[in-house]
Amino acid sequence: MIGVCACESQPVVIEGLRSSLDEADDLHFVGAVATPAQALELIERESPKVCLLDKAFGSKAIFQIITEIKTRSLDTEPILWAAEISEVESFRALQVGARGILKKTLPLNIILDCLRTVAKGNIWIESSISNQFVGFINRRSTPRLTPREEEILTLVMRGMKNKQIADALCITTGTVKVHLMHIFEKTGVKDRFELAMYGRKIRGFSSDMEDEMPLGAESEAATR
Repeated sequence: MIGVCACESQPVVIEGLRSSLDEADDLHFVGAVATPAQALELIERESPKVCLLDKAFGSKAIFQIITEIKTRSLDTEPILWAAEISEVESFRALQVGARGILKKTLPLNIILDCLRTVAKGNIWIESSISNQFVGFINRRSTPRLTPREEEILTLVMRGMKNKQIADALCITTGTVKVHLMHIFEKTGVKDRFELAMYGRKIRGFSSDMEDEMPLGAESEAATR
């Protein structure tokens, strides 16, 4: 059962979310708080797998919560939940550790898909938002990667860390780092997020389909 909590100020939204999750066989609403200051306390007490964080409280406050979740190594995946969100806010949210960018106006089935996808450890970005990042990719030419570099690009897009990539390919983490440095040099990207977006663009994957390869990107340092 996937536990879900929310940091949301509107009672009607909370009740709607609770009702929808109660009807799902694999999702369970564990609680909600009305202020960002209470969010970490709820997360530490209930240990939900996913937490929806309303951007209406202010990007700065929400980004601080996301950063704290990651700093404390809490077993909760944060999702930025917003009526509207800019390219800059989306990019920053993913940089600090958000695992999903979700618009409140989306149909219920897509919202539930997002919760399930993020709970599995993948990153979820709704297609209209992900299209905002195309500018990052269009400024770059398409270099020729070696077969091994293509394999590593695929695994980075799946959200795998260096140790996981090394285990999957039967190589050392040091070798993974060397390959990543070469990939960054060839593509001109600055970090794993941009690399995953680069892969999405050149391979044409859809971000909001669970049965396709999920966008995997980490907010960690480029090759760590």
